[in-house]
Amino acid sequence: MTITKYGHCCLLIELAGKRILTDPGAFSSGFTELTGIDLILITHEHGDHLHTQSLQAVLALNPRAAVVTNTGVGKILGELGISYTTLTDRETTTAAGISIKPYDGKHEEIYENFGQVENTGFLLEDGEFFYPGDSYIVPDEQVNILAAPVAGPWLKVNEAIRYVLAVNPKQVIPVHEAVLSEVGKRVTYPHFERELTKQNITFTVLEPEKTVIM
Repeated sequence: MTITKYGHCCLLIELAGKRILTDPGAFSSGFTELTGIDLILITHEHGDHLHTQSLQAVLALNPRAAVVTNTGVGKILGELGISYTTLTDRETTTAAGISIKPYDGKHEEIYENFGQVENTGFLLEDGEFFYPGDSYIVPDEQVNILAAPVAGPWLKVNEAIRYVLAVNPKQVIPVHEAVLSEVGKRVTYPHFERELTKQNITFTVLEPEKTVIM
């Protein structure tokens, strides 16, 4: 598997011979000219995960790409005439040649009910990769690579570390970090590295637009 990060939560994952794009949002860049995309996964409707103009630009170059999401996002896409597919919660299916198991739920609480939209995490290829979106949902399967949120208005570092330990993946890549300054990253990342290393979990920071073999 190779992963290229385009900022925040937008990842290009090359897995099982397919090219998968996650959360083309407003805090990400450099992905709108990608080609050969087979599958686009959108976890929820917040602008840092779904920027509709950017999604339209990607689809213009990849008209055969399948878009998989939930009904909340689907309502927005339907109004724009964008085709999409929703999946049954925790039921494994195949889309664009990739095995997907969705985990439906709500966005973690920011303040009271603010922002608690529908959120869907995606488990790919029987646990090879898991991305929970903005949630602490723990999949049933053993996970190889977890894309773990590390910052945000709904998140505390201790909660995020405990979440990663609950999933217990072999490797972690941090996402949802656009809200951190460079100083903030230098403060935040060592906490994850220290605690995850104790459990033999690898913490790998991806540089923008650099492809890494995982």
